[in-house]
Amino acid sequence: MKKRITIDGGAVVYQIEYPAARRSDPPRTRAAKQKATSAAQALRNQILSTRALELLLSANYPTPGSGLVLTLSFDDQHLPGDRKTALRRLKYFLQLLRKARRQAGKPEPRCVYCPEVLTAASGRWHFHLVLDSTGNDLDDVRRCWRYGHDIEARAIRVDEDKNHESLARYMNKELREAQEYSCRVGLHGWSCTRNCYRPEVDVQTVEDSSRLRAPRGATVLIFERRSTELSESTVLKYRLPEACFRRKVRARRRRKS
Repeated sequence: MKKRITIDGGAVVYQIEYPAARRSDPPRTRAAKQKATSAAQALRNQILSTRALELLLSANYPTPGSGLVLTLSFDDQHLPGDRKTALRRLKYFLQLLRKARRQAGKPEPRCVYCPEVLTAASGRWHFHLVLDSTGNDLDDVRRCWRYGHDIEARAIRVDEDKNHESLARYMNKELREAQEYSCRVGLHGWSCTRNCYRPEVDVQTVEDSSRLRAPRGATVLIFERRSTELSESTVLKYRLPEACFRRKVRARRRRKS
């Protein structure tokens, strides 16, 4: 028997398959399977860590134009002195945006965001964020962002050159380069609103004869097999076509006040 782990991010799906050790296996076979299991688990942890933002973006903004990619900069009069102040001002912006959408009869905004300060440039705080698209979004953003007029905006792209992976790398570059604070294991440089859809992880036991295959019409992004003398693990990543999206992701529950 084998273990199959599926991480469903809506538009983008990761699958990992590796052999499960049995009590009846000879010691040598069991040791080889446990080694493969450890390697697969480490790979799964790596995917969950480095690809978490990619999967979060694909779950919430699966199609081209379904999200608005924004850069909000502070002017000289409102330039924050630290990360805590910058985040407090962003949260006030989101509060105003929720109110504006509620008054217009629109759903509450789903937003993924990260603060950044470019020490190599001017050291000016700004935010990268992605907002779900509902129409007239840029007008609402301009009215609610009260800390400057420097706003860059573009519709999210999902093609070979620009997609959820490239956007995740761009948004997370400050954490990766450790420009503004020391990088710690498990630290995310990004955050999201509570109503964002979350990728789901499903673990199954499958037959040894099973093989990972992408659904018909899906675009295969990664397919890797790692073989040893007695075992084999497989990693598959694919992007689903819009007609095949399965909304299996769900929003985090709100805490009771």
